[in-house]
Amino acid sequence: MLSVALTRAESLIRTIPDYPEPGVLFRDITPLLADASAVRTVIHSMIAPFEGSFDVVAGVEARGFLLAGAVAMEAGVGMVPIRKAGKLPLPAASVSYALEYGTATIEAHDDIAGRRVLLVDDVLATGGTLVAAHELVQTLGGTVVGTAVLMELTALGGREVVGDVHTVFTA
Repeated sequence: MLSVALTRAESLIRTIPDYPEPGVLFRDITPLLADASAVRTVIHSMIAPFEGSFDVVAGVEARGFLLAGAVAMEAGVGMVPIRKAGKLPLPAASVSYALEYGTATIEAHDDIAGRRVLLVDDVLATGGTLVAAHELVQTLGGTVVGTAVLMELTALGGREVVGDVHTVFTA
């Protein structure tokens, strides 16, 4: 059962129909991010199951950066960005993965070698990006100790692909 504060935070997430294409219900977290109390509440919820078990947070581009930065600051650890291909000056590794309409590639520096990593993203949908992020962390010599997302879109089956994921909200 969600606490009153989490219920309030969840109410700030807008659902925008037919964006970016017809039939899609886009979850807009911008109003939640604009509310300091709501952000604090969800960040605490994202950290809680992993408290003390990670050395660094890896955030997946792009909205995952916003949450990962806040998680890292609250936990007193560093944050490493996992970027789309071509956005880092010296990527140490990259992983490509399938999308419904093609492929995508993510990259990261080797700042996670030998470290315990908490992966953070905004949404778990089909799971492809998070599976690739897990592979990328392992390739770079890090150990994924957990994955936390703000929202899981359960109908898209991402959990079956990724495995255990801590989610604050489901839709």
